[in-house]
Amino acid sequence: MTVTASAASRAAEILSRPVTLNGLTVPNRIAMAPMTRMFSPGGVPDEGVRSYYARRAAAGVGLIVTEGTYVGHESAGQSDRVPRFHGEEQLAGWAKVADAVHEAGGTIVPQLWHIGMVRKQGEPPFADAPAVGPSGIRVDGTEGTGRAMTRSDLDDVIGAFATAAADAERIGFDGVELHGAHGYLLDQFLWAGTNRRTDAYGGDAVARTTFAAEIVAAVRETVSPDFPVIFRYSQWKQEAYDARLAETPEELDAILSPLAAAGVDAFHASTRRYWLPEFDGSDLNLAGWTKKLTGKPTITVGSVGLGGDFIRSFAGEGATVQGIDNLLDRLERDEFDMVAIGRALLQDPEWAAKVLGDRFAELKPYDAAALKTLY
Repeated sequence: MTVTASAASRAAEILSRPVTLNGLTVPNRIAMAPMTRMFSPGGVPDEGVRSYYARRAAAGVGLIVTEGTYVGHESAGQSDRVPRFHGEEQLAGWAKVADAVHEAGGTIVPQLWHIGMVRKQGEPPFADAPAVGPSGIRVDGTEGTGRAMTRSDLDDVIGAFATAAADAERIGFDGVELHGAHGYLLDQFLWAGTNRRTDAYGGDAVARTTFAAEIVAAVRETVSPDFPVIFRYSQWKQEAYDARLAETPEELDAILSPLAAAGVDAFHASTRRYWLPEFDGSDLNLAGWTKKLTGKPTITVGSVGLGGDFIRSFAGEGATVQGIDNLLDRLERDEFDMVAIGRALLQDPEWAAKVLGDRFAELKPYDAAALKTLY
């Protein structure tokens, strides 16, 4: 691949700039997106998990966002191989992960997660705990095998997130990310399709944000004032790619403003293709609108680097995948502050170093079939 010196130097200059998220200075604009791996038997991150994250930090990723980690609530998650962010052995493992990333020169935040109502009819329950959600309704509209959350349930989950955040700060992490995207518990409250409550936690967009805002406020109160709290959200859901929280900027503002007021320091706006405009009449993507409405730093994500030829646009995944110029143009005009890389970093742990170091010709083309051997 031939890349002009000006394109390479522009990429290095723009992506190498530090960025501040509350009290944390991230050394560059590249983040690793959270990606579920299920490589932690018993929920304990081991040496393999440590080396997985440290390797990418050593190769230049400025901010690691871990895979989703279950908070300490009985219904938070059902897989025995997904890491937990509670329990003495589990937290000791995570402390070693944070240390390894810091030694490699990176920063790291855990993504705190509660899956909510995601199980299908007939799937086994947790040991003795039902699936819970705002209204006992799954993203696909079925009632599932769970139930609507009670006031006690809400308090327990709020406490679980706050405790996990406090533990993250105590064991050496640089901040936390709250998983409010993709149809999981917090998103189930935000979205009218799954939240049909008639109490203070349901109704219009502001009311549907109440539960997530209370979690943010509890986390903010539990950790130090300069400890970053990131909130990840999306319009789309795992089982409903066309779902939308908001059809207009005004509707989006009604959701984001309470979260920002509660203490969110940065938003991680998840889209499937970062270059697509979010609303008619503007080229801004979801992260761009989020920054414009809240004034908070934002992280964009969505199909970045899925082609080995990252410089030029190409046709892929049923759409035109944009090259690096589009990304750099948007960063340069401050549409968003950071870019999260997902599958490309699974494929190529050296992705950041290659992009920052004018080694574009060495980028490995994305190959989904090969990923399971590359973790």
